Amino acid sequence: MTTSAIIGGPSRGSIRQRPLIYWTHQPSTLLRKELARRDWKISVVTSANQVRTTAGEVTGGILDLSAVSIDEMNAVAAVCASLRNVAWVALVEAQQANVPNVRTLLRDYCFDYITLPASHQRIADAVGHAYGMECLFAPSTAPIASADQGMIGTCDAMLQLFDTVRRIARTDAPVLVSGETGTGKELTAAAIHQHSARRAGPFVAVNCGAIPPHLLQSELFGYERGAFTGASTRKIGHVESANGGTLLLDEIGDLPLESQASLLRFLQERTIHRLGGSEPVPVDVRIVSATHVDLRGAMNEGRFRADLYHRLCVLRVDQPPLRARGKDIELLARHMLERFRADARHRVRGFSTDAISALYKHDWPGNVRELINRVRRALVMAEGRLITAHDLELDHCTEVAPLSVAAIRKSIEREVIELALLRNRGRLAGTARELGISRATLYRWMEAYGIERPRSAASSAN
Repeated sequence: MTTSAIIGGPSRGSIRQRPLIYWTHQPSTLLRKELARRDWKISVVTSANQVRTTAGEVTGGILDLSAVSIDEMNAVAAVCASLRNVAWVALVEAQQANVPNVRTLLRDYCFDYITLPASHQRIADAVGHAYGMECLFAPSTAPIASADQGMIGTCDAMLQLFDTVRRIARTDAPVLVSGETGTGKELTAAAIHQHSARRAGPFVAVNCGAIPPHLLQSELFGYERGAFTGASTRKIGHVESANGGTLLLDEIGDLPLESQASLLRFLQERTIHRLGGSEPVPVDVRIVSATHVDLRGAMNEGRFRADLYHRLCVLRVDQPPLRARGKDIELLARHMLERFRADARHRVRGFSTDAISALYKHDWPGNVRELINRVRRALVMAEGRLITAHDLELDHCTEVAPLSVAAIRKSIEREVIELALLRNRGRLAGTARELGISRATLYRWMEAYGIERPRSAASSAN
C-alpha cells in the first residue's frame, strides 16, 4: 500500500468523527468496521512517513506490532517518540511482550497493549479509552494573552505589562525595564522593539555586566584600524550596529562607573567616537535598559550616576516576579512541558497533583528561568508518565509543616473564647465571668485572635 486508506463510518448527523491511525501490514476488515461504527475516521498506513503526515493535534492510534520484525522495532519507536500526541494502543503476539526493545516501546510510548488474539470490541474499547486520556492531557486551546510570541501570561500583572509595552512602543523615548533576575526583561525589551516603528531595524542586546571594563569602550563604540596592537581592521561597535533599531543595555546596573560617562556623552550627543578615530559618527538608536539592581540605591551609594539614570529612565517598566503571577505559574509550566517535551526519555503526559501544588508553594527566587530549568530537568529525570514534585526537586514544598506548641495553644484559646461567647449569647460580662478573666482581658484576647462580637448581642446590655 503506497498511500493511506481513509475509512469513515456512516453519517450520523452532527457527530464529530475522531481521527485514528491504524498502522499495520495486515489490516482487519472486521476491526475497521467496528471502529467505523464507533465514529472513528480511520487512516490505514503502512509506513512511518504516512504516520507523520496523518497525525493531527490529538489522534487515536492502533500500532500492530505482530508483523513487525525485531530489526524494525527501533525505527517504529523513533516514530512514536516524535509523535507525542498519538494515543497508541499496541497489538502484540504473546512472545513479543518479553522482548526488551518491545517492552521499552510499550512502556514509553503506548497507553495500552493487547495480546493477540483479541476481540474487536476489546481493541475498540482500549482505543477509545486511550484517546480520551490523551485529550485530557492535551494542552488547553484557550488563547493565551501575549505581547509577542515570547511572552505568555493571563494574570493582571502580565496583562498590565502587555498594555504598557504597546503604549511605550509608540514613542521613541528611553525605557528602563526593572525586575528580578530571570523574569524575562530581555523578552519585554524585544516586545517593545517588535511593536515599535523601528521593528524593521536591528535589535541588539548587550550584557554590560559580561564585558570586561577594559574592553567595554571598544565593544560599545568600536575601533578603527590601527587603534591598538592587533586592530588590523575597523570594527563596528554594538551601538553603531543597532543604528535604525533598538539597543538593549542589559544589566546596566553593572556598568563600571568609569564607563558611564562615555555612555552619557553618547545619549546627550547621539554620536560616537570609535576608538582610535577622530570623526564623530551619528547613530540613530532607541535605548532600552534593563537591570535587577536598585539604581536609586546605587545612586545614593555613588555606584551609579544620577544624570545617567535620568537619561535612561524616561519611561519605566516593572517586570513582575513569578511568585506574584498566580495561575501563570502552572500555565508557564505546561507551556514549557510542551516546548521541551522532546527532551523526555519517554512519554511524559503532564504534572501530578503534588507537582502542581509544589509549583504554587515554591517561592521561585530564580523566577521564569528557574521554572524552565526545573521543568527541563524533570522531563529528563521523570520515571513515570506524570512529572512529580520529586522530579522538580520541590519535595520540600509538599511537606506539611508541623504545628508549634504556641500555634496549638492559640487555636485552642480562640475556640474556647468563641464557645464561651456562644453559650453567653455574646454577652461580654457573662463570657468574662465564665472564663475567669476581666472584661478588659477578654477585649484584648478577642482583638488578638480576630474574634468579632456576635451581632445579636452587639446592641444588648451586658
